Amino acid sequence: MMDTAPRSPPPPLAQDPRLGVAATPMAFICAIADAYRLRGLSPAKALTLAHIAPQQLQQEEACVTALQLELMSAAAMQELDDEALGWFSRRLPWGSYGMLCRASLGAADLGLAIRRWCRHHRLLTEDVSMRLETADGRATLSLHRTAEPPGLSAGMREFCSLALLRYLLGYACWAVDSRIVLQGAGLPFSPPAHAGVYPLLFSCPVRFDQACAWVSFDADYLALPLRRDSRALDLMLKRALPLTVLQYRRDRLLVQRVREALRAQTADLGSQGLTAEAIASRLNLSSRTLHRQLREEGASLQQLKDEVRFAIAAELLTRSRRPVKQIALAAGFNNEKSFSRAFRSWSGKSPLAYRDGSG
Repeated sequence: MMDTAPRSPPPPLAQDPRLGVAATPMAFICAIADAYRLRGLSPAKALTLAHIAPQQLQQEEACVTALQLELMSAAAMQELDDEALGWFSRRLPWGSYGMLCRASLGAADLGLAIRRWCRHHRLLTEDVSMRLETADGRATLSLHRTAEPPGLSAGMREFCSLALLRYLLGYACWAVDSRIVLQGAGLPFSPPAHAGVYPLLFSCPVRFDQACAWVSFDADYLALPLRRDSRALDLMLKRALPLTVLQYRRDRLLVQRVREALRAQTADLGSQGLTAEAIASRLNLSSRTLHRQLREEGASLQQLKDEVRFAIAAELLTRSRRPVKQIALAAGFNNEKSFSRAFRSWSGKSPLAYRDGSG
């Protein structure tokens, strides 16, 4: 078990700017080319569609864009008629993962949808098994390889672990219309030369040399209801691969996560910990992204800050006999006067009147 320090991203290739920013390792393109090799076929057509010259495959530490990876993957999956790209002992014909999406769409919540996906994936192949487990408020999705076809390259093993986790995570985010913020990720191989890209792919600490591939996240996401119907699924499947590469924007648990961060910051640092910069840093976001995502959820940082401060103060006033000055500090105020003024605006009463009234 080993944590890796972030490495500098590999150098980009000279690109047509219309293809986007090059930050995806060429090694992933090489892994797709290996799928052609296993079948005794040439990847030339797919490389042309992805605007990649065959000789560029030798530049394994270079980068391509997310769009180029999408174009290469889609072309290879259809040309080889294998959405698993050679990872398993049998092909997964074009449309296999779309079938998994349809089988999971009728679930009442995300937890049931993921469990259905894991169960139905075994109908496609027994070479891997996927599991969802929960403990102590944490959900862990794991991928276990039980068999593999001969000739599978190290790059194909790596790309398989990454892609299968990203397939399910991308679909899950889309199904509940929410980003799923990962708490950690693990991969069953040693750090590759492009290890520095993995924290960007998962947006969380990543461990290598694990017993299996896994990701973990707040189990509260599992209770989110699915928000998509079959018509939306039809539209999504016309271009599904970006969901496996790009981070989903909105986070339907963000308001809850901000409240928890505000309470923790107040306890640790008082009023100094309640700035937008401090809260955003605790949530691994930029201040701008924090404000934007809160607006999308119909909330604001100031509103949530007031809610948390009032909850802390009200609890201390009703459940303790601590002086108002101490309660003001515990609620993140620098002085009793500003606290009393704010508390009256929240409750319509002074702190002492609120304490007497609650008794």
